[in-house]
Amino acid sequence: MLVRCPFAIILQDKTNIPRIKHIAPEIEHSNLLRRYKAAVDSRLRAVSGAREPKAVYEPFRYALLSGGKRLRAVIVLLACEAAGGKWKSALDAAAAIEMLHNFTLVHDDIMDDSVLRRGKPTVHAKWDVTTAVLSGDEMIARAYGVLLRTSTSRSNEIARVFTNAFVEVCEGQGFDIEFERRPGVTVDDYLMMIGKKTAFLFSAAAEIGALIGNATARRTSALRSYGAHLGIAFQLQDDLLDVDGTREEFGKTIGGDIEQGKKTFLLLSALERLKGAELKEMKTILHRNGTPKISVERAREIYSRAGIFDSARKEILRNTHHARKALASLPATPARAALGWLADRLADRNS
Repeated sequence: MLVRCPFAIILQDKTNIPRIKHIAPEIEHSNLLRRYKAAVDSRLRAVSGAREPKAVYEPFRYALLSGGKRLRAVIVLLACEAAGGKWKSALDAAAAIEMLHNFTLVHDDIMDDSVLRRGKPTVHAKWDVTTAVLSGDEMIARAYGVLLRTSTSRSNEIARVFTNAFVEVCEGQGFDIEFERRPGVTVDDYLMMIGKKTAFLFSAAAEIGALIGNATARRTSALRSYGAHLGIAFQLQDDLLDVDGTREEFGKTIGGDIEQGKKTFLLLSALERLKGAELKEMKTILHRNGTPKISVERAREIYSRAGIFDSARKEILRNTHHARKALASLPATPARAALGWLADRLADRNS
Protein backbone atom coordinates (compact mmCIF):
# COMPACT_ATOMS: atom_id res chain seq x y z
CA MET A 1 0.00 0.00 0.00
CA LEU A 2 1.27 3.48 -0.86
CA VAL A 3 1.09 6.03 1.94
CA ARG A 4 2.06 9.64 1.24
CA CYS A 5 3.51 12.09 3.72
CA PRO A 6 5.03 15.53 3.14
CA PHE A 7 8.65 14.46 3.21
CA ALA A 8 8.79 10.84 2.12
CA ILE A 9 7.14 8.04 0.26
CA ILE A 10 6.55 5.28 2.77
CA LEU A 11 5.95 1.77 1.45
CA GLN A 12 4.29 -0.64 3.85
CA ASP A 13 5.04 -4.30 3.31
CA LYS A 14 2.99 -7.31 4.40
CA THR A 15 4.45 -7.13 7.90
CA ASN A 16 3.08 -3.60 8.18
CA ILE A 17 6.54 -2.22 8.95
CA PRO A 18 7.17 1.10 7.15
CA ARG A 19 10.18 1.29 4.85
CA ILE A 20 11.27 4.80 3.85
CA LYS A 21 12.35 5.33 0.24
CA HIS A 22 13.98 8.43 -1.24
CA ILE A 23 13.48 10.45 1.94
CA ALA A 24 16.54 12.68 1.42
CA PRO A 25 15.40 14.18 -1.94
CA GLU A 26 11.87 14.64 -0.58
CA ILE A 27 13.18 16.61 2.39
CA GLU A 28 15.59 18.59 0.22
CA HIS A 29 12.91 19.63 -2.29
CA SER A 30 10.31 20.36 0.40
CA ASN A 31 12.75 22.54 2.32
CA LEU A 32 13.78 24.40 -0.85
CA LEU A 33 10.18 25.18 -1.78
CA ARG A 34 9.38 26.18 1.79
CA ARG A 35 12.34 28.56 1.85
CA TYR A 36 11.34 30.13 -1.48
CA LYS A 37 7.71 30.46 -0.41
CA ALA A 38 8.81 32.20 2.80
CA ALA A 39 10.91 34.63 0.76
CA VAL A 40 7.94 35.39 -1.51
CA ASP A 41 5.64 35.90 1.49
CA SER A 42 8.16 38.30 3.01
CA ARG A 43 8.40 40.30 -0.23
CA LEU A 44 4.60 40.45 -0.56
CA ARG A 45 4.28 41.77 2.98
CA ALA A 46 6.89 44.41 2.20
CA VAL A 47 5.11 45.65 -0.94
CA SER A 48 1.65 45.66 0.64
CA GLY A 49 2.40 47.69 3.75
CA ALA A 50 -0.17 49.97 5.38
CA ARG A 51 -1.47 52.57 2.95
CA GLU A 52 -4.66 54.53 2.50
CA PRO A 53 -7.51 54.55 1.70
CA LYS A 54 -8.45 51.59 3.85
CA ALA A 55 -11.32 50.77 1.48
CA VAL A 56 -8.69 49.78 -1.09
CA TYR A 57 -5.80 48.42 0.94
CA GLU A 58 -7.51 46.39 3.66
CA PRO A 59 -9.14 44.01 1.14
CA PHE A 60 -5.96 44.23 -0.97
CA ARG A 61 -3.85 42.88 1.90
CA TYR A 62 -6.55 40.41 2.94
CA ALA A 63 -6.59 38.82 -0.51
CA LEU A 64 -2.83 38.88 -1.00
CA LEU A 65 -1.73 37.73 2.44
CA SER A 66 -4.44 35.23 3.40
CA GLY A 67 -2.48 32.18 2.36
CA GLY A 68 -1.95 30.23 -0.82
CA LYS A 69 0.74 27.92 -2.12
CA ARG A 70 2.62 30.68 -4.03
CA LEU A 71 3.23 28.09 -6.75
CA ARG A 72 3.60 30.49 -9.65
CA ALA A 73 5.93 32.74 -7.68
CA VAL A 74 8.07 29.80 -6.56
CA ILE A 75 8.26 28.62 -10.17
CA VAL A 76 9.71 32.04 -11.14
CA LEU A 77 12.50 31.54 -8.59
CA LEU A 78 13.18 27.90 -9.47
CA ALA A 79 13.19 28.64 -13.21
CA CYS A 80 15.64 31.50 -12.68
CA GLU A 81 17.99 29.23 -10.76
CA ALA A 82 17.52 26.33 -13.21
CA ALA A 83 18.53 28.72 -15.99
CA GLY A 84 21.75 29.57 -14.17
CA GLY A 85 20.69 32.76 -12.39
CA LYS A 86 20.44 33.80 -8.74
CA TRP A 87 16.94 33.23 -7.38
CA LYS A 88 16.98 36.35 -5.21
CA SER A 89 17.27 38.50 -8.34
CA ALA A 90 13.82 37.21 -9.36
CA LEU A 91 11.99 37.98 -6.10
CA ASP A 92 10.26 41.13 -7.34
CA ALA A 93 9.09 39.35 -10.49
CA ALA A 94 7.86 36.45 -8.36
CA ALA A 95 5.88 38.84 -6.18
CA ALA A 96 4.43 40.49 -9.30
CA ILE A 97 3.32 37.13 -10.72
CA GLU A 98 1.65 36.30 -7.39
CA MET A 99 -0.14 39.65 -7.40
CA LEU A 100 -1.36 39.09 -10.95
CA HIS A 101 -2.63 35.66 -9.91
CA ASN A 102 -4.45 37.04 -6.87
CA PHE A 103 -5.98 39.80 -8.99
CA THR A 104 -7.53 37.10 -11.18
CA LEU A 105 -8.83 35.24 -8.11
CA VAL A 106 -10.56 38.31 -6.68
CA HIS A 107 -12.31 39.02 -9.98
CA ASP A 108 -13.05 35.34 -10.74
CA ASP A 109 -14.73 34.96 -7.36
CA ILE A 110 -17.02 37.87 -8.20
CA MET A 111 -17.94 36.43 -11.59
CA ASP A 112 -18.48 32.94 -10.14
CA ASP A 113 -20.25 34.30 -7.03
CA SER A 114 -17.91 32.18 -4.89
CA VAL A 115 -18.12 32.75 -1.16
CA LEU A 116 -15.03 30.79 -0.10
CA ARG A 117 -11.40 31.01 -1.15
CA ARG A 118 -8.67 29.10 0.71
CA GLY A 119 -11.24 28.27 3.37
CA LYS A 120 -11.99 31.95 4.07
CA PRO A 121 -14.68 34.36 2.83
CA THR A 122 -13.88 35.84 -0.57
CA VAL A 123 -13.21 39.57 -0.80
CA HIS A 124 -16.62 40.47 -2.23
CA ALA A 125 -18.35 38.27 0.37
CA LYS A 126 -16.43 39.89 3.24
CA TRP A 127 -16.80 43.44 1.91
CA ASP A 128 -18.83 44.00 -1.28
CA VAL A 129 -18.47 43.73 -5.06
CA THR A 130 -17.46 47.37 -5.57
CA THR A 131 -14.68 47.11 -3.00
CA ALA A 132 -13.48 43.81 -4.45
CA VAL A 133 -13.28 45.21 -7.99
CA LEU A 134 -11.35 48.27 -6.82
CA SER A 135 -8.88 46.32 -4.67
CA GLY A 136 -8.33 43.86 -7.54
CA ASP A 137 -7.61 46.71 -9.93
CA GLU A 138 -5.12 48.17 -7.46
CA MET A 139 -3.45 44.78 -7.16
CA ILE A 140 -2.71 44.49 -10.88
CA ALA A 141 -1.51 48.10 -11.02
CA ARG A 142 0.85 47.48 -8.12
CA ALA A 143 2.01 44.23 -9.74
CA TYR A 144 3.43 46.18 -12.68
CA GLY A 145 5.19 48.56 -10.30
CA VAL A 146 6.81 45.67 -8.44
CA LEU A 147 7.79 43.92 -11.69
CA LEU A 148 9.62 47.02 -12.88
CA ARG A 149 11.94 46.83 -9.86
CA THR A 150 13.62 43.75 -11.33
CA SER A 151 17.23 44.49 -12.22
CA THR A 152 17.91 42.89 -15.59
CA SER A 153 18.93 43.76 -19.12
CA ARG A 154 15.88 41.87 -20.39
CA SER A 155 13.20 44.11 -18.89
CA ASN A 156 11.37 44.60 -22.19
CA GLU A 157 11.07 40.86 -22.78
CA ILE A 158 9.88 40.29 -19.22
CA ALA A 159 7.28 43.05 -19.47
CA ARG A 160 6.05 41.58 -22.76
CA VAL A 161 5.64 38.10 -21.26
CA PHE A 162 3.89 39.51 -18.18
CA THR A 163 1.50 41.59 -20.29
CA ASN A 164 0.77 38.66 -22.59
CA ALA A 165 -0.07 36.58 -19.52
CA PHE A 166 -2.49 39.28 -18.37
CA VAL A 167 -4.15 39.33 -21.81
CA GLU A 168 -4.32 35.54 -22.09
CA VAL A 169 -5.86 35.14 -18.64
CA CYS A 170 -8.54 37.69 -19.50
CA GLU A 171 -9.21 35.96 -22.83
CA GLY A 172 -9.43 32.63 -21.06
CA GLN A 173 -11.94 34.02 -18.60
CA GLY A 174 -13.87 35.44 -21.55
CA PHE A 175 -14.03 32.01 -23.20
CA ASP A 176 -15.10 30.51 -19.88
CA ILE A 177 -18.04 32.93 -19.72
CA GLU A 178 -18.83 32.46 -23.41
CA PHE A 179 -18.85 28.69 -23.03
CA GLU A 180 -21.61 28.97 -20.43
CA ARG A 181 -23.96 30.18 -23.18
CA ARG A 182 -22.50 28.35 -26.18
CA PRO A 183 -23.93 24.93 -27.13
CA GLY A 184 -21.66 22.19 -28.41
CA VAL A 185 -18.55 23.05 -26.39
CA THR A 186 -16.02 20.21 -26.72
CA VAL A 187 -13.26 18.85 -24.51
CA ASP A 188 -10.74 20.37 -26.94
CA ASP A 189 -12.45 23.76 -26.56
CA TYR A 190 -12.12 23.42 -22.82
CA LEU A 191 -8.43 22.52 -22.99
CA MET A 192 -7.84 25.59 -25.17
CA MET A 193 -9.64 27.75 -22.61
CA ILE A 194 -7.70 26.52 -19.58
CA GLY A 195 -4.51 26.82 -21.62
CA LYS A 196 -5.19 30.54 -21.56
CA LYS A 197 -6.95 31.05 -18.24
CA THR A 198 -4.74 28.86 -16.05
CA ALA A 199 -1.75 27.39 -17.87
CA PHE A 200 -0.47 30.58 -19.48
CA LEU A 201 0.31 32.13 -16.12
CA PHE A 202 2.35 29.06 -15.10
CA SER A 203 4.12 29.26 -18.46
CA ALA A 204 4.80 32.99 -18.04
CA ALA A 205 6.15 32.43 -14.53
CA ALA A 206 8.66 29.88 -15.81
CA GLU A 207 9.60 32.01 -18.83
CA ILE A 208 10.10 35.17 -16.76
CA GLY A 209 12.32 33.25 -14.36
CA ALA A 210 14.32 31.96 -17.31
CA LEU A 211 14.75 35.47 -18.71
CA ILE A 212 15.94 36.86 -15.39
CA GLY A 213 18.39 33.96 -15.24
CA ASN A 214 19.57 35.03 -18.72
CA ALA A 215 18.71 31.66 -20.23
CA THR A 216 19.38 30.76 -23.83
CA ALA A 217 16.44 30.64 -26.23
CA ARG A 218 16.38 26.85 -26.01
CA ARG A 219 16.28 26.77 -22.23
CA THR A 220 13.69 29.54 -22.12
CA SER A 221 11.50 27.54 -24.50
CA ALA A 222 11.93 24.42 -22.35
CA LEU A 223 10.86 26.21 -19.18
CA ARG A 224 7.93 27.84 -20.98
CA SER A 225 6.77 24.39 -22.11
CA TYR A 226 7.20 23.02 -18.60
CA GLY A 227 4.93 25.71 -17.19
CA ALA A 228 2.28 25.27 -19.88
CA HIS A 229 1.93 21.52 -19.29
CA LEU A 230 2.10 21.96 -15.53
CA GLY A 231 -0.74 24.50 -15.67
CA ILE A 232 -3.00 22.17 -17.65
CA ALA A 233 -2.38 19.34 -15.17
CA PHE A 234 -3.01 21.71 -12.28
CA GLN A 235 -6.40 22.86 -13.60
CA LEU A 236 -7.55 19.33 -14.40
CA GLN A 237 -6.64 18.30 -10.86
CA ASP A 238 -8.74 21.24 -9.65
CA ASP A 239 -11.66 19.92 -11.72
CA LEU A 240 -11.27 16.55 -10.03
CA LEU A 241 -11.03 17.98 -6.53
CA ASP A 242 -14.14 20.11 -7.06
CA VAL A 243 -16.18 16.90 -7.29
CA ASP A 244 -14.02 14.27 -5.62
CA GLY A 245 -12.34 16.27 -2.86
CA THR A 246 -13.43 17.54 0.55
CA ARG A 247 -14.19 21.10 1.59
CA GLU A 248 -11.69 20.87 4.46
CA GLU A 249 -8.81 19.95 2.14
CA PHE A 250 -9.83 21.88 -0.98
CA GLY A 251 -10.68 25.13 0.83
CA LYS A 252 -13.65 25.78 -1.45
CA THR A 253 -17.23 24.58 -1.71
CA ILE A 254 -17.27 21.04 -3.12
CA GLY A 255 -19.47 20.66 -6.19
CA GLY A 256 -19.34 24.37 -7.00
CA ASP A 257 -18.79 23.66 -10.70
CA ILE A 258 -21.91 21.49 -10.78
CA GLU A 259 -24.01 24.03 -8.89
CA GLN A 260 -22.90 26.76 -11.30
CA GLY A 261 -23.42 24.61 -14.40
CA LYS A 262 -19.78 24.93 -15.44
CA LYS A 263 -18.52 23.06 -18.48
CA THR A 264 -15.48 21.35 -17.04
CA PHE A 265 -13.30 18.55 -18.44
CA LEU A 266 -15.37 16.10 -16.39
CA LEU A 267 -18.78 17.27 -17.56
CA LEU A 268 -17.80 17.68 -21.22
CA SER A 269 -16.17 14.24 -21.26
CA ALA A 270 -19.32 12.77 -19.75
CA LEU A 271 -21.55 14.48 -22.32
CA GLU A 272 -19.42 13.05 -25.13
CA ARG A 273 -19.35 9.55 -23.66
CA LEU A 274 -22.70 8.89 -21.95
CA LYS A 275 -25.99 7.75 -23.45
CA GLY A 276 -29.58 7.28 -22.32
CA ALA A 277 -30.82 8.21 -18.86
CA GLU A 278 -27.41 9.12 -17.45
CA LEU A 279 -26.78 11.52 -20.32
CA LYS A 280 -30.12 13.20 -19.64
CA GLU A 281 -29.21 13.48 -15.95
CA MET A 282 -25.88 15.15 -16.70
CA LYS A 283 -27.49 17.54 -19.19
CA THR A 284 -29.63 18.93 -16.38
CA ILE A 285 -26.46 20.56 -15.02
CA LEU A 286 -26.51 22.78 -18.13
CA HIS A 287 -30.26 23.45 -18.17
CA ARG A 288 -31.34 24.37 -14.69
CA ASN A 289 -33.11 27.13 -12.84
CA GLY A 290 -32.05 27.49 -9.24
CA THR A 291 -31.04 24.25 -7.52
CA PRO A 292 -29.36 21.64 -9.77
CA LYS A 293 -31.55 18.64 -10.59
CA ILE A 294 -28.65 16.29 -9.95
CA SER A 295 -26.77 16.05 -6.66
CA VAL A 296 -23.00 16.20 -6.38
CA GLU A 297 -23.07 12.65 -5.02
CA ARG A 298 -25.01 11.40 -8.05
CA ALA A 299 -22.70 13.21 -10.47
CA ARG A 300 -19.70 11.68 -8.70
CA GLU A 301 -21.26 8.24 -9.03
CA ILE A 302 -21.84 8.69 -12.78
CA TYR A 303 -18.36 10.08 -13.37
CA SER A 304 -16.80 7.16 -11.54
CA ARG A 305 -18.86 4.47 -13.27
CA ALA A 306 -18.27 5.95 -16.75
CA GLY A 307 -14.51 6.19 -16.25
CA ILE A 308 -14.50 10.01 -16.39
CA PHE A 309 -12.31 10.30 -13.30
CA ASP A 310 -9.86 7.84 -14.87
CA SER A 311 -9.78 9.87 -18.10
CA ALA A 312 -9.03 13.05 -16.17
CA ARG A 313 -6.25 11.38 -14.19
CA LYS A 314 -4.76 10.02 -17.41
CA GLU A 315 -4.71 13.52 -18.91
CA ILE A 316 -3.14 14.91 -15.73
CA LEU A 317 -0.38 12.30 -15.85
CA ARG A 318 0.18 12.88 -19.57
CA ASN A 319 0.72 16.61 -19.05
CA THR A 320 2.87 15.97 -15.98
CA HIS A 321 5.05 13.66 -18.09
CA HIS A 322 5.44 16.33 -20.78
CA ALA A 323 6.29 18.94 -18.13
CA ARG A 324 9.04 16.73 -16.75
CA LYS A 325 10.27 15.86 -20.25
CA ALA A 326 10.66 19.56 -21.08
CA LEU A 327 13.20 19.86 -18.25
CA ALA A 328 15.55 17.31 -19.82
CA SER A 329 17.41 19.96 -21.84
CA LEU A 330 18.36 21.88 -18.68
CA PRO A 331 21.50 21.23 -16.65
CA ALA A 332 21.07 18.75 -13.80
CA THR A 333 20.78 21.07 -10.80
CA PRO A 334 18.82 21.06 -7.53
CA ALA A 335 16.45 23.64 -9.05
CA ARG A 336 15.69 21.42 -12.05
CA ALA A 337 15.12 18.45 -9.77
CA ALA A 338 12.80 20.51 -7.60
CA LEU A 339 10.76 21.55 -10.65
CA GLY A 340 10.31 17.89 -11.61
CA TRP A 341 9.41 16.95 -8.05
CA LEU A 342 6.90 19.81 -7.91
CA ALA A 343 5.16 18.55 -11.06
CA ASP A 344 4.72 15.12 -9.44
CA ARG A 345 3.41 16.59 -6.19
CA LEU A 346 0.86 18.80 -7.94
CA ALA A 347 -0.46 15.83 -9.90
CA ASP A 348 -1.12 14.02 -6.62
CA ARG A 349 -2.36 16.89 -4.43
CA ASN A 350 -5.64 16.99 -2.51
CA SER A 351 -5.92 20.75 -2.04
